[in-house]
Amino acid sequence: MLEKMGAFFDNRLNEYDEHQLNCIESAQEFYSYTANCLPKEKGSCILDLGCGTGLELERYFIINPSAKVTGIDLAPGMLNALKAKFPDKEIKPVLGSYFDIPFGEKEFDAAVSVESLHHFTKEEKIPLYIKLKTALRDNGYFILTDYFSSSDEEEQFHRRELLRLKEMQGICDDEFYHYDTPLTVQHETEALRKAGFSSVNVLKSWGATVTIKAAK
Repeated sequence: MLEKMGAFFDNRLNEYDEHQLNCIESAQEFYSYTANCLPKEKGSCILDLGCGTGLELERYFIINPSAKVTGIDLAPGMLNALKAKFPDKEIKPVLGSYFDIPFGEKEFDAAVSVESLHHFTKEEKIPLYIKLKTALRDNGYFILTDYFSSSDEEEQFHRRELLRLKEMQGICDDEFYHYDTPLTVQHETEALRKAGFSSVNVLKSWGATVTIKAAK
């Protein structure tokens, strides 16, 4: 049965960190790698899309303990865990959808998202990425670490399955339900370029998981 996105993650809060780190191939490596891609300058301002409990932030605050982070997530339990995990850090938790919440203009030195954006279509992502690019300061950039479909056919299969399950359950609203529908790397990079990022490059991959850097 499909669950609404926020409820899905809050219902699994107690085992979330262990699952993410130990049940996903190469997770220990890609969370650390992602953190190392973020700015090292003191007081850097970071926007984290779908921050969850802050697994990449655990590693990032070791590198840059004075960083200022705005973390957006749909799950209130995740944000409570985030605040409890980093009581001495400058973190602004924001409850809601990163599609709806305004980011501002030239507010952030960098943005990051890990294992969150694989639920949305290319068409849904382009307006989000336009908004994200506007929120980055000059020379800012976006680090995306996520898993991707290996082919157009796989991408289309996941999308059809989501629509089939929604129809089967009589779901007609526009709320987000948890079901993975990863794009291909090609379609992801196309969305970022369409949003106006000046360069989009694959930095590293671990099987289906890939880190992409999109520079303003």
